[in-house]
Amino acid sequence: MSKRVEFFFDLGSPASYLAWTQLPALCARHGAELVYRPMLLGGVFQATGNASPVMVPAKGKYMFVDLQRYAERYGVPFGLPPGFPINTLGLMRGLVATQLHAPERFEALLAVLFKALWAQRLNLGDAPVLDATLDAAGFDPQQFRALASQVEVKQALKQVTEEAVARGVFGAPTCFVEGQMFFGQDRLDFVEQALA
Repeated sequence: MSKRVEFFFDLGSPASYLAWTQLPALCARHGAELVYRPMLLGGVFQATGNASPVMVPAKGKYMFVDLQRYAERYGVPFGLPPGFPINTLGLMRGLVATQLHAPERFEALLAVLFKALWAQRLNLGDAPVLDATLDAAGFDPQQFRALASQVEVKQALKQVTEEAVARGVFGAPTCFVEGQMFFGQDRLDFVEQALA
């Protein structure tokens, strides 16, 4: 049986974006399955008493420098969208809705949203900007919102978030390989080692 990498993430986490730029190729190198586990980072913070590094000014300032270093190492575009940090509840629900109702389109939507936020630096918390982004990528903004408002979708996001907390997750991104937990996009070398 091939190994699996469970990837717990939130679109609003810049470190989740950087991990996402690397994980598909990393998993492919080792014949591992990449399992996407969208969670709500705000819910994780609330449950664990953790907080975003930006809440500590010196730490937040350093974090952005460090993330930029990794983006340069990975050769990927990266910048902060206006209004950062944004509330990702609607985005995460829309993503979960697509994962549930149109799984074949999930990875394409994930790519659109991650790139819009962190490569194009768009404020997806602004409804017209989100609508234009979805529309340009061939996704129906009205359908995105309608599916995101379904009770089963809200419950699914809540369940994954609660599962993450129960498994020891306190931030994003967090990966699991055969029961081992790895926090942070700067721990992908350990993820790769666990797959080797």
